[in-house]
This record gives sequence, C-alpha cells and structure tokens, in this order.
Amino acid sequence: MKLSKLALIAAIACGTYAGNVFADQTNDIQLVSCESDCDCGEPVCGCEPACDDACDAGCDSGCDSAGCGLGLGDCGIASRLSCGDCCLGDPYALFGECNGISAGGWMQLGYFTNPTINFNKYSDRVQLQQGWLFAEKAIDSSCGFDLGGRVDYVYGTDGPDTQAFGNPEGTYDFQDGWRNGGQYGSALPQLYLEAGYGDLSVKVGHFYTIIGYEVVQATGNFFYSHANTMYNSEPFTHTGALFTLNHSDDVTLYGGYVQGYDSGFEDNGDAFLGGVSLGLTDRLDVTYAAIGGRLNEVGNGSGPFAVTENGYMHSVVASYDVSCDVQYIMQSDYLDTNVRESIGVNNYLIKTINDCTGVGARFEWWNTTPAVGGPSFDTYNLTLGVNHRQCANLTWRPEIRYDWYDGYEGNEDSFKFAVDAVMTF
Repeated sequence: MKLSKLALIAAIACGTYAGNVFADQTNDIQLVSCESDCDCGEPVCGCEPACDDACDAGCDSGCDSAGCGLGLGDCGIASRLSCGDCCLGDPYALFGECNGISAGGWMQLGYFTNPTINFNKYSDRVQLQQGWLFAEKAIDSSCGFDLGGRVDYVYGTDGPDTQAFGNPEGTYDFQDGWRNGGQYGSALPQLYLEAGYGDLSVKVGHFYTIIGYEVVQATGNFFYSHANTMYNSEPFTHTGALFTLNHSDDVTLYGGYVQGYDSGFEDNGDAFLGGVSLGLTDRLDVTYAAIGGRLNEVGNGSGPFAVTENGYMHSVVASYDVSCDVQYIMQSDYLDTNVRESIGVNNYLIKTINDCTGVGARFEWWNTTPAVGGPSFDTYNLTLGVNHRQCANLTWRPEIRYDWYDGYEGNEDSFKFAVDAVMTF
C-alpha cells in the first residue's frame, strides 16, 4: 500500500524502507476511440471504415443478441480485424438507474506469475482482485443547484491496499474486521456528498485522489498491473473538501483542503489539494495536480517512531492523440518531503484496433530515496498488453511485464505474465 504507516514505522526503526488523469469509476476499460462529428455524424480524423459496406454488413449481421458470441461465422476474428468492426452487443446492468440514483459494480478475477512491489503481490494463484459495488447520485448543475453523492465498497486482494491506512488502527475501514485472513480484505474507498451550482461543484467526505494517471479501479486502467510510481509515491484517497470549477471547455480548476494521504475522517494531516486541467489543442491535454502541507502522521503522532511528514507532491499528465486510434500518455511525478523523496516518469502508447480490441505498451522509470539522506535506487519496467472486450460487459487483459532494478536489494529482475477478466454489471 502507499506509505503504509506500519511499514514506515518499521522502516524508520531500521534506518531504511522500500517505499489518476482525474477519474472516478467508469464501467469501460480504457481504449482509444474514434470521435464523430456531432453535427453530421460523419467519422473524422481518418476513422473511415477500413473496408466496403458489404463487408461491414457481413460483420454486423454476425452479431448475436447477447453480444457475447464466439464470432466464428461472418463476424469471425479475421473479419473483425479487417473490417474494424466487432460484436459487443448491449451492456446489461444488475441495478441500473432509478430516479437519478444508479448502482452497479464489477468482478475482477486475475492470475499473475512473480509478485511486483505494488498491488500484485499474491502471485501464482487465481484470485478475486476486486469485487466492487457502488451507488451514486450524480449531480446535474447545468440548470441550477443539485445535490448528490457516492459510496463505494470493494472486497478482494486489493481491499487491504485500498483502506484508509493513514488512519489510526481500528478506525474507519482500517481495522481487523475489514481484513479477512490471508491477502483478502474490504474497504470503503469513497463516501462523500457532492453539491453543484452551474460550473462549480464541491465534494465533501472521503474520495479518490485527483493525482496521477492510473487509478485503483480495474475499469479505469488499460493494464492489469500498476506502475510502481502510482502505488508507492501517490495517495489513493483523501478526506476533506474538493472544489471543481469548469471554467471553460478547455480549462478545469481544482482546489480544496484534505487531511493528508489516505485518511478516513481522522486527523492525519492538513494539506492543500488542487490542480488544473487544460485542453491545449484538439489533440493535446495536460493536467497538473499537487498536494502540499502536512501529509502524514506516522505513528499517529505519538510513540518513539512518531514522525510528521511535511512536504509536497505533484503529477503532470500529458495526453496526445497521435492519430484517432493511437494515443500517447506521459506522466511525471515528483515527491519531496522530510521523510522521503522520489521521482518517476511513465510512458504509455495505446493503439485501438477496433471497438473490441486494443494493444498497449508502458515503460516506467521510478527513482526513490526511502529515507532522506540515505541511498536511492532505481526501478524500471516494460509492460506489453492487450485489451479484448468479448462483449459490452466482459474484458480480458493479458500482459507480459519485465521488471529490473538498480541498487534495490532483495528484488531480482524478472519476467511476469498476467491475465485478468473484468465483468461489469
């Protein structure tokens, strides 16, 4: 987990330790998609069909009503790749929406060889990574004042890493009753109210961070595995108040007060959280997000290993559409506190083949100094992956990953294979 207090206490005692683009949960795995002109419905930016109408008709006719067919006939794999078409069908919802209140979730089952130094540590077995439920009243303040909110619950091997571990032990979801033996546990990563009027809105409560590109939710990332930077340098959640101002179509501003890193309605810090998202061109978007102040109360402010972590952390995410079906994302993180320092650069290249299939690559360099004044080490990883949507609700994400280290004792360079399935409902 990110800066677990218990891990940091042990690290300080030993003198050393090994240390989201803004996104709430979505029900779609990230693929680059072709946009259409809103006025005439014609494809733009080179998104025209790759073959003639007769071929397209053959693909469409092969879709079954459920959308999860094997596609062995006219809509077979070769035809899908050549036509740029696929058979997704219509998504189903277990709960759906009623009177503006929606509910849903997903199940993520996964398997991977060799653990990483982030989420995927329970290797060589099939596991429930995320069993997720949410209920939400989304706000619509375009016509005036509106009030809403959201609650999320997760159970699985990602549960313990998603708890508010910045809290004192035994509070909110960071307690024995939320850990169910082995590597499994539960968490309430979001519990907030939201109010809005016109272009201004505010969240009050416990919510996900606005820092970084990757997110905790399986439905919000292209890759199954996570970057080391995301897990070890960035916060997951905050508790406090966050304002959002949609200044224009190309400018969104964020600002608010939070109780440090990964807190849950307990005094774990006093910090400013804010940033700006800019649409610089039709193809280039840049987001800067930062947190600064008292970030953590290691040891809960008392005891021989109590340390107050003060400092600053930011992420810069740039997303560039190389073409309508190829996207490049670069993220740079910088962390500087009285306890630790780190810097990381992540590069993503994602290619959409059609609505069902995409391929991607990620290269990361992450440098950290776990104890200020101590030695630093570098980690690197290269990940190659595929997203395949078998139907509107089911996505498979196989990948291969190679991690290597420079100066990091206890971790050996290794190849990893991983695959997961994410079923939304």
